[in-house]
Amino acid sequence: MTTLDKLQLLDLLRERVDAQLRDLERRQRDVQAGTIHEENRPEHAKDTRATEQSYLARGLAARVAEMRKMLTILAAFTPRPFGPDEPVAVGALVVLSTEDETSSAAGPATPETCWLVAGAGGFELELGGVTIRTLTPVSPLGQALIGLQSGDGGSVRTPSGLRHFEVVRVS
Repeated sequence: MTTLDKLQLLDLLRERVDAQLRDLERRQRDVQAGTIHEENRPEHAKDTRATEQSYLARGLAARVAEMRKMLTILAAFTPRPFGPDEPVAVGALVVLSTEDETSSAAGPATPETCWLVAGAGGFELELGGVTIRTLTPVSPLGQALIGLQSGDGGSVRTPSGLRHFEVVRVS
């Protein structure tokens, strides 16, 4: 994939993060309004509706702050092209051939495209018929990929078991 593709991916990612931020902000406002609504006033000493609402509002506020930080990181991020012999680093698009412990040894490995970004991991983007999953360098797979080159293999432990992979291409 070329730098132009990464710029399109970056625009898509920013749009997704911004949309999620707007949704979280709306939900946070609704929950905050609910904490002081008369229906949530305690009717007796063991009534915890208002307390539960305030915990939810606090959690949403933390998530909103996290999403704003992601947007700030993405605003400063400029993707660059990677040569075929360069190691994986932040900004690299990586095509992996993956196989987990539960898949049969005779079955073909599944190709997967990942984009290592400084923030906003866990998103799935679609561009040109390819699904790209965003990873951060602090995620288990992101940590395992840093420094690898095309042809290198590795493994990472996931909740579903050990996952083996081979780096097919870095760009």
